[in-house]
Amino acid sequence: MAKKLYTEYQIKELENNPNIIHASDKSITYKAEFKIKAVQEYKLGKSPSQIFLENGFNLDIIGKKLPGRCLLRWKETFDKYGEEGFLTERRGKGSTGRPSSRSLSVEEQLKKAEARIKFLEAEVDFLKKLEELERQVLKKKRF
Repeated sequence: MAKKLYTEYQIKELENNPNIIHASDKSITYKAEFKIKAVQEYKLGKSPSQIFLENGFNLDIIGKKLPGRCLLRWKETFDKYGEEGFLTERRGKGSTGRPSSRSLSVEEQLKKAEARIKFLEAEVDFLKKLEELERQVLKKKRF
């Protein structure tokens, strides 16, 4: 993440650019279509700064090094996942996480499943206790 902090004025100016979804004081979220177009132009030989300038970005606001860093990251994503890499979210809750590098034996799968069951049972017990405490508090409030 960049160490540059954007001012309110800069954020408003950035959000006026049609290639940006959102801008905050610390980050800029670009549209997938722009990322795809930028990577394709980069592969044709255009410089990162030239691509950003042609698409309405002010390098004095975003910084002269940001286009190069973005394009290196986007090119890696494009090479690995293609256009689909920009159109689907691979972070957060929807992510399946890092895939295991080895397959689990039947015993390991069983241990993993048992551990998950114990965790879920503990979670259910906790929620039951919480509900009971809430009922007790409500009872005391009535009297």
